[in-house]
Amino acid sequence: MTKTTLFAAASAAFLAIASAPMAFAADIIITDPYLRVSGAMATSGAAFMVIENHGADDRLIGAKSDIAERVELHTHLQDANGVMKMVHVEEGFAVAAGENHALQRGGEHVMFLGLKSVPAEGEKISLTLTFEKAGDVTVEVPLDNARAAEMGKAMDHSKMGHGKMKEGAGN
Repeated sequence: MTKTTLFAAASAAFLAIASAPMAFAADIIITDPYLRVSGAMATSGAAFMVIENHGADDRLIGAKSDIAERVELHTHLQDANGVMKMVHVEEGFAVAAGENHALQRGGEHVMFLGLKSVPAEGEKISLTLTFEKAGDVTVEVPLDNARAAEMGKAMDHSKMGHGKMKEGAGN
């Protein structure tokens, strides 16, 4: 390989890397993040997003933001009576190598408790996600309450026990 060819190949590789999207923590990329709150006086909210893992197996183990007193990783679980309950997931969420992991309504999400203020529609808040291997990834998350109409599509209501009646209860 001549020096000219080697230089051209190295230059092409550098340009390809320089123009690629930047992942600031190893190979974790966050796409389509958004926040929802129940109204202007809300004391809690939830963030949803897709975590793309272009590296080795990892785990989302924490989250923090100045907008809330506490930020936790949550999911919904069905209790013995068929009632869905939101619970804190202390061990976090596994994010397999080469996979996408969706945090979505009705499932795993980032929960903001004790909101200090409620952003306006479209306003962005800063959220830092902590991964076991990749470390911290900070993402700007816009408030997008307009997505509320999609909730029925995001959740599988057939597993939530809605409409179950106790024996003997009449209609």
